[in-house]
Amino acid sequence: MGTTAPIVLIIEDEPTMRRFLRTSLAANGYAVVEAATAREGLAQATGRNPELILLDLGLPDGDGLDVARRIRERQRTPIVVLSARGREQDKVAALDIGADDYLTKPFGVAELLARLRVALRHAAAGEGDGEPVFRSGPLMVDRVRRQVFLGEEEVHLTPTEYKLLLALVKHPGRVRTHQQLLQDVWGAGYTGQVHYLRVYMAQLRHKLEEDPNRPRLLMTEPSIGYRLRED
Repeated sequence: MGTTAPIVLIIEDEPTMRRFLRTSLAANGYAVVEAATAREGLAQATGRNPELILLDLGLPDGDGLDVARRIRERQRTPIVVLSARGREQDKVAALDIGADDYLTKPFGVAELLARLRVALRHAAAGEGDGEPVFRSGPLMVDRVRRQVFLGEEEVHLTPTEYKLLLALVKHPGRVRTHQQLLQDVWGAGYTGQVHYLRVYMAQLRHKLEEDPNRPRLLMTEPSIGYRLRED
């Protein structure tokens, strides 16, 4: 017998977008469940127990952020938010309340499938801190020995630089908001000090990127936060 297809719940009111998502996912081995309203989406999230949820923020009968919050209160199913351009505040809010990622409309099939693979891989791995050694391209982080390498060369980081890198290593491939990173590295009292984050991210890029002005490892999510590339 073959492997059971992962169930993806699409909560999206726009018929054209639902059709695009349904066709793309079905063609790539996913089973699709659809909901056009917040109420139906919440019922399907509970009743169908999907492996992943694609959630539009603009629903006709409720706020997508409230839907994400209510789902997260009851289950750990990965949530990938679908957002219109220019709604950075909504995207940040969704990530801060527990969404795993977001896609900005319009997006292509390749990006959609890549984000789904990351979210499902992390869900399968559980909520632990991951493997003791992390690798992405030339970067290797040995969390047991607290050492960082680019290729064969060890890179010496300050304690704060290392803590910031580790906050991203724990969630590879996933966007981490400014507030999440500030709380992880500096504590709850510093979540408004985004300039701290920019200074230390610039220092990390100078040490880890071949060209700090064109980063390939430490990626900026404009107005949202940062993402560590995952191979």
